[in-house]
Amino acid sequence: MTSGRIGDAPKLSLWQRVKRIALTDVGALVRGMNAADLEALERTLIEADFGVQATVELVQAVEDEVRRGRLKTEDDLKRAVAAKIVEMLGAAPPPLARTTDGPTVMVFVGVNGVGKTTSVAKVAHLLQREKRSLLLAAADTYRAGAIQQLQTWAERLKLPCVAGAPGGDPAAVAFDAVEAALNRGADTVLIDTAGRLHTQEGLMDELKKVVRVVARKRPGAPHEVLLVLDGTVGQNAVQQGRLFKQAVEPTGIIVTKLDGSARGGAVVALRKELGLPIRFIGLGEKVEALEPFDPQAFAERLLE
Repeated sequence: MTSGRIGDAPKLSLWQRVKRIALTDVGALVRGMNAADLEALERTLIEADFGVQATVELVQAVEDEVRRGRLKTEDDLKRAVAAKIVEMLGAAPPPLARTTDGPTVMVFVGVNGVGKTTSVAKVAHLLQREKRSLLLAAADTYRAGAIQQLQTWAERLKLPCVAGAPGGDPAAVAFDAVEAALNRGADTVLIDTAGRLHTQEGLMDELKKVVRVVARKRPGAPHEVLLVLDGTVGQNAVQQGRLFKQAVEPTGIIVTKLDGSARGGAVVALRKELGLPIRFIGLGEKVEALEPFDPQAFAERLLE
């Protein structure tokens, strides 16, 4: 994949860049990585959106392994880096909640433009494979396009969708959706929410209200609060995550727009800095392009 400009060299993958630093003139691994090598490695990881915490931890791990003489070959280095990334990502997350005493309620939060509404549809598609009886709720009433978008997805997936009028009360839509699920015997409700940023404080208050209203209608709900973040915006995604974490206590993260991006380090940064499990990664626009997160597979893909 090239940058698209005539004369530009092809972009190097993350692994190619790490290897170029660590294996120069037969080797930093043989002679021991010096300060310049380590600084170059840090810069490479920061540029790949690993964030400061994850970068420092990963570089320290590589430096320790080199000092102990455990890394002699390219394969040794690759295994060590992958193992450390997997360790930072933690164990694979458990399956999404599924209650037996009434509908499971899932609330999706995130700023506009991250692919939140599409993520609702993608998760619905995955849950259809589990033979769940689903109902969608278009509670992003501040953006008429979001209501229409979710209704279109609902039609494609052949699912019912509860929607309010543009500009209406999002919490009322969420309440009506849970009530409709109870009346129809649906076992899972997926609620899309607003993500406007121009009144950030107002947005967080609105989301808190949605969560409170859902809990009043369905004790114990929401059973999942899934935070949708754009994997291509680096530390901005971390900052967004911190704001939402303060407001609504997410149970997991969906990282979108990772197809074709060499900056997958954002996933590691989000896991490390927010302390929330990565539930899914989005690898394209199609409804099938959402994968349950597998730390080992992700680390290997990152270092391809």
